[in-house]
Amino acid sequence: MELSACLERYLKHLEVNNASPYTIKNYGTDIRQFFDYCAEQGITTLEALEREVVRAYLVELTEIGYARASIARRVFELRALGDYLLHQQLWAENLFRRVYAPRLPQRLPRYLTHEEVAALLDAPPADTPQGLRDRAILETLYASGVRVAELAGLNVRDVNFSSGEMRVIGKGDKERIVLLGHPAMRALQVYLREGRPSLQGERPPLPALFLNRSGSRLSVRSISELVRQAGVAAGIAQTVTPHLLRHTFATHLLDGGADLRVVQELLGHSSVATTQIYAHVTQRRAREVYNRAHPRAGLEKEG
Repeated sequence: MELSACLERYLKHLEVNNASPYTIKNYGTDIRQFFDYCAEQGITTLEALEREVVRAYLVELTEIGYARASIARRVFELRALGDYLLHQQLWAENLFRRVYAPRLPQRLPRYLTHEEVAALLDAPPADTPQGLRDRAILETLYASGVRVAELAGLNVRDVNFSSGEMRVIGKGDKERIVLLGHPAMRALQVYLREGRPSLQGERPPLPALFLNRSGSRLSVRSISELVRQAGVAAGIAQTVTPHLLRHTFATHLLDGGADLRVVQELLGHSSVATTQIYAHVTQRRAREVYNRAHPRAGLEKEG
């Protein structure tokens, strides 16, 4: 089978399974780059592909100066392609899984302190429609831990004020229920009562929960920018993003004694292994507190 045909079939598979346009574009670009390399070596079919060719390609990327994370991403993408071909019985073996990706240092997620969160939530003005909307967005992100795309896709009917719950559509169109605390519900109610009607104006009503100044659904890009601006206004040194608030949500829950499985469910992680990294953050913090507070914690170092 021609390599180009393999790629086209795989990209179509991703599209049918509701992969984001960003994912499809990146997979297509990276895998096509490898297939172009194969063509330079005289390899144009799946049957002619060998492990040594893949290894040589990765070596070349290293020599060119590609970052380890970038090379590891390409190995992951090729493995995913191979799994698809194997599942479709188009390949007898996924040889991409016999190629090792560069080992990457584990980066613990960043998060905000309780004081920084308080300053952030209080940053937007409380006397303008946009300010009320932004306060509701920040409260919702921190209270629920939803992804920015999930937040942008919310409709008014997805919020259940009587139960303090919210229905979100996550990756792969999977639906889940997340929880909202009283501050987030109050901020949403004030926005819906005093902010959203002004943003909608005389235009035909839309189902979208969060609207822009034109009365249309607020985009992911706009949400990310307003979160960043709120971080600047709050005087927070690091750049504040919706994903940073998601990290903060998970870290603060675990700090407060939440069960890891509960946090996994609220975040919408398919595997608890993905959520486990937040436990590492709380463990690190516990050790820092212990080293500062316990009278004999630093004896060995002092000695």
